[in-house]
Amino acid sequence: MPGAVTSGEMSETLANPKTANAAAPKHSRLAWLDALRGFAALCVVFDHGSTLMLEPVRDFLYRWLDLGEYGVFVFFLISGYIIPASLERKGSVRGFWTSRLFRLYPMYAVALALAAVAYHAGHGTIRGAEHQPVQSVLAWLLMLPNLLTGPNVPNVTWTLSYEMVFYLLLVALFSWGVHRRSGWYATTFAVAAVALGGVLPMAFLTRWAAHADGGGVALNAVADALILGGIVLAVSSRSVAARVGASVAGLTALVLVMVNQGSPSPWEGSVILALMFTGTLIYRAQQRQPGFSRPVTAAIVVGVLALTTFAGVWHGGQDHLSRQWQIQWATSILLAGATFGLGLAASHRKVPRWCAWLGMISFSVYLLHPLVFDAYRSVPALHRPHPLPVQGLMFAGCVAVIIGLSTVTYYLVERPMQRLGRRLSGRGSGSGGGGGEPAAVAVGSSVEQAGQPADYATGAAAGSGSAVTDAGSGRETDSERPGAPTAARSASSSSAVAGGSGASP
Repeated sequence: MPGAVTSGEMSETLANPKTANAAAPKHSRLAWLDALRGFAALCVVFDHGSTLMLEPVRDFLYRWLDLGEYGVFVFFLISGYIIPASLERKGSVRGFWTSRLFRLYPMYAVALALAAVAYHAGHGTIRGAEHQPVQSVLAWLLMLPNLLTGPNVPNVTWTLSYEMVFYLLLVALFSWGVHRRSGWYATTFAVAAVALGGVLPMAFLTRWAAHADGGGVALNAVADALILGGIVLAVSSRSVAARVGASVAGLTALVLVMVNQGSPSPWEGSVILALMFTGTLIYRAQQRQPGFSRPVTAAIVVGVLALTTFAGVWHGGQDHLSRQWQIQWATSILLAGATFGLGLAASHRKVPRWCAWLGMISFSVYLLHPLVFDAYRSVPALHRPHPLPVQGLMFAGCVAVIIGLSTVTYYLVERPMQRLGRRLSGRGSGSGGGGGEPAAVAVGSSVEQAGQPADYATGAAAGSGSAVTDAGSGRETDSERPGAPTAARSASSSSAVAGGSGASP
């Protein structure tokens, strides 16, 4: 579930520093995103852990709501809200991809390595990758396992595939200067979920490759080559060549998400992209960018939520999915939208520091919790029938282990690599990457909005961003928050724990 996803502490740099100081609030206005991200990560943790412990609680709750699906939908809305701000602030495709690389891949590589170690120790699984190592590595290379012929390892990394597709589409749109039509893109994907969701093939290219000797390796290699080649061209060229490169990468990703999903449903890729572009639309309206009135935005958001809800309920019924599944689908989407709306409405309230901190480590929580539950699953003695209170204590113990491990990996892996990525992306900003606007272009007013996605997805999760100097104190902060004036960050309720966290499931 989502990677990826990343937004960490974000900032808004005013064109006039004096105005920035005058307008600075007493606390970060986007600490609520950290809190939402941490909450969504815990929902996914409960979803996977409750299959082993607290089953009576799960049976009761899941009559109406799939907490795992709900959590990743929240992640995708967060990613959509924050990731475009990062690209637009940098004004550089090269800077954007550099920050994404250092934000996501180090922890992703650690999770893959830990999964391999656990498998060889007999306390985990790599889901069949041992039988097709080259094919699997090629699927993992661009974090697209769910869209190529490779297993999701850990199992939650399927959401990172959609985070990556969103990045690729966003960069392509930015290169051509048409990235601000967020309402159109959200509506288009929502309509596609309804109109095409019942006819889109699942794993079409994968099934074709299965009939050819070495077809899986060839498919993954071709897709990687097109996307990587497109990215390289986009970051190393200018003008038309950069646009062509970004377009090739984006179109390849779009083809994969429309006709080659490995799971879960043919309409879900369009639903996810609709939700992410909806998050972007909300961001633009909230920042009062020209052409994004709040009444029109509200109407589009309601329409997208209605269409994506209908897509799952309708197509799920045609596929003979249970009534309970249809209810879970509807509640997951609608409650995710409501949760994001409530967070936005409360965005000016102070957020407890521990909530912001949990959001900061949430990418690690997202990637590592399946490994902890796999280890639990591998010890038969733990599976004896236990009273519900004992199950609750065991679950709490697992969560404590997950948070402890995630804290270690955040401070030893994520945070140092984020800082390195910010330094490198800062050097590359303003050069490379073709179209779009320069970093100094206003987003809705005379401000440059900074932002970082959560890549977990992701996803994804799942963010990083270039370091920003605090206009009031001269200090360099670890991350950035769109909508929060730079001078205010030192007074932020979450500034002490800032450092960027994943916004993708």
